[in-house]
Amino acid sequence: MNPNQRTRLVLFPLATLVLASIVSCTGNSSASSKPNYVTKDTPPRPGVLAKIGDEEITQDQLIGDEKASFFELQKREYELRMARIERLLVEKLVGGEAKKAGMSLDDYLNKKVLSGDVKITDAEYNAFVKEKHIPESQINAQLKDRIHQFLKEQKKEQLTNAYVAKLTKSKPVELYFQKPRMQVQVEVGDSPTTGGGEKAPVTIVVFSDFQCPFCARGADVVNQIKKKYGSKVRIAFRHFPLPMHKEAVPASEAAMCVYDQNKEKFWKFHDIAFKNQDKLDEANLLKHAKDAGADEKKFKECVASKKYAEHVQKDLAYGETLGVKSTPSFYVNGQPVSGALPLETFSEMIDEELEVAKK
Repeated sequence: MNPNQRTRLVLFPLATLVLASIVSCTGNSSASSKPNYVTKDTPPRPGVLAKIGDEEITQDQLIGDEKASFFELQKREYELRMARIERLLVEKLVGGEAKKAGMSLDDYLNKKVLSGDVKITDAEYNAFVKEKHIPESQINAQLKDRIHQFLKEQKKEQLTNAYVAKLTKSKPVELYFQKPRMQVQVEVGDSPTTGGGEKAPVTIVVFSDFQCPFCARGADVVNQIKKKYGSKVRIAFRHFPLPMHKEAVPASEAAMCVYDQNKEKFWKFHDIAFKNQDKLDEANLLKHAKDAGADEKKFKECVASKKYAEHVQKDLAYGETLGVKSTPSFYVNGQPVSGALPLETFSEMIDEELEVAKK
């Protein structure tokens, strides 16, 4: 389970308590003011979830325009189930091995699986700090210790998972529930693309904001995906400048003016801009464009004419129609992914899509 999942698990009960307190403290509700509901064990036919008057309501009707919200709930339930499965695997399988050895589960894990105290190397620590963009000026002894503890727990989890994988190699775990999938028809349109061409088996469309710090992390992941998968994955960039980021729209328009000159130079500008999010004013946008190899005169004329203002606004409006609410938002062959998640999360989805493409 990653840190984001743990956060959600903590916040969900809290949100429920808050909601309950609001409902219970108004003093204005009464039983007679509620609709008259009756719960029945068997629907009139498969797929019907409710009946209003004489009209039967199917699941598709019930979900309506809230597909993304319902999908997030389904994913959350799936993640909870898988977290419990992983915990039970350790208890049942590793616990069984511990029993054979006449040891407690904790002792067996420490001595046989983890082989004593787990060490974190300087290279592993430095790689984490670099990946998370933690400024050196903010690192003190307490934070450094917390990072080391986090990496230790992460390594312990990896070693335990590897051991469980070995135990299940000859006898796989049977699951009787499916991983939820949601396919959204997402158009690439005339967006900048990189990686594979139109026939690439996997297309990732990202909605991003040049001033969003999480989008900078997402941009790093995009580059990791390009490096790992090459022409197997086509990546398209669509603009979604958030209203609180005043320099995001000019940055998007500037990026498209670089794209107007050269496709590859767009991606160079893309990387430069995300690495310099504190320098997105007019003068620095010009500098970034020149550093990306763009012609200064053509770039200035393009920006001054607002040539791509409509393009950026159309991307924003299109994202809203898809249900994009935050950045970065990705669509992996139409499957939504919200947030700057690690490469491993995307690799799992991409590998699944590549397997489907082979069939």
